Amino acid sequence: MHVLDLLQLDSLGLSLLWGEEALLGQEVAGVTATDLEEPGRFLGPGELVLSGLVWWAEGDAGKADRFVGALADAGATALLAGEETHGRVPDEVVDACRSHRVPLVAVPARTSFRAVTEAVYLRQWGDLSRRPTRLFALPENVRAELSRLVEAGAGPEELLDRACAHLGRVSCYLLTASGRTVARTPSAPELPARQASAASARGGVWLRIETESSPYDAWQLHVPDPDAAPPRVLHEIAEVLAQSCGAQTRRLAAERLAGQELVGVLEGTPAGSTPADSGALEEALAGAGLPVGGTYRVLAATSGDALAEGLRHLENAVYAVGRSVAVLYEDPDSATDAAGALRAVWPMLQRCGEPQPELRLGLGTRAEGLEALRASLSQARFALTSADEAVPVRGVEQLDTLGELMAGIPPEVRSVYRARILGALGDGMLRETLEVFLANNCSWARTAEALHLHVNTVHYRIERVEVLTGRDLSRLDHKLDLYAALRCG
Repeated sequence: MHVLDLLQLDSLGLSLLWGEEALLGQEVAGVTATDLEEPGRFLGPGELVLSGLVWWAEGDAGKADRFVGALADAGATALLAGEETHGRVPDEVVDACRSHRVPLVAVPARTSFRAVTEAVYLRQWGDLSRRPTRLFALPENVRAELSRLVEAGAGPEELLDRACAHLGRVSCYLLTASGRTVARTPSAPELPARQASAASARGGVWLRIETESSPYDAWQLHVPDPDAAPPRVLHEIAEVLAQSCGAQTRRLAAERLAGQELVGVLEGTPAGSTPADSGALEEALAGAGLPVGGTYRVLAATSGDALAEGLRHLENAVYAVGRSVAVLYEDPDSATDAAGALRAVWPMLQRCGEPQPELRLGLGTRAEGLEALRASLSQARFALTSADEAVPVRGVEQLDTLGELMAGIPPEVRSVYRARILGALGDGMLRETLEVFLANNCSWARTAEALHLHVNTVHYRIERVEVLTGRDLSRLDHKLDLYAALRCG
């Protein structure tokens, strides 16, 4: 598989911007998509690099030179640059590729990076399957055994083991998109999720299991050694695992329905019906597969699929997930820090599938009984609202400042409060003076020094603030009113 092979695929519509014939004939080992300014440590020799050029800034030739230089140092075969972000591939990038002798190919906006990646790997597997030493497929007795196991409802661990047994001591993994190991062959060493997530941009064979799934729990067959198994065998194994994945997807859907019924009990019941009681809670807990009685914690996320996959990363965790809320059973004798474990997993979930910078999670406090669980649900949803890109996973116990507390108030409410309290000040010097005055603990001298004003001018402006807002800045409660309004911005 060479760069030139890709350029000949009319379906992709790629355009060569720079590249010598000898360079275009280099063997392609894999594909990596990145928009990091310094991608070198994530690249391996022989890889095609896909980039949307998000890192590029107009007129900054230095950034382009550093990015392409990192590709050259890593031994990349070519840069495939997307045109969608900037409408074209910038001249600075073309110049940098020419200087570092890295072939440059433009990817039109209509062509997805996924289409390019699939074209590369399909071509690679096709090339391999045509080699005389790679004309193997699953033996008939193995296929028959796997069919019986699928019909009997065997899990992915058993299926993967039996499918790969005739290959010898081959290391093979079945991983989710977030790096969680679903199954591995007996000879395969344990692969931590963080390492597996990073390995997806490296070498070896990666084969997606084609079934209905979310971007977070999609299955991938991974063989670190590309020569360990014939590609046609891996494709057949993938087809068998797809059947198991489909059965698991249906089972998980049923579990999500039971989890949503439990969440419904916590949310209350429709008007006119009998309110839920402790008996209804116990019935819902049992129906969702949770122990009846004990300590629980409620979690709320912007994506129920991400939340479900995140909880599956927690070893021995017992939980029920609804549409976007989960109830986690917390064994009082367990030393597991569920909140800490989810914070560690969350970045891997954020990198799954399509980028989702708004993927957030809120956690309520531990609770026992119906009313306490309902309170934990409210806390989790409030913590979710206060989570942001800097702190995407926030427990309600983390809200230890007024600013963090107010971040959980809906923006629509904050904007009304801010306008009501500060609207008369406008956006000019009076509001600036108020901000600096409060930031300096209402010190006239420090405020005057910070604003380069005479103290009398500060006195005059603060008096105007008090008149326009109706607040007395000698009173603590009025100071807090104004400070809160400023924090609502």
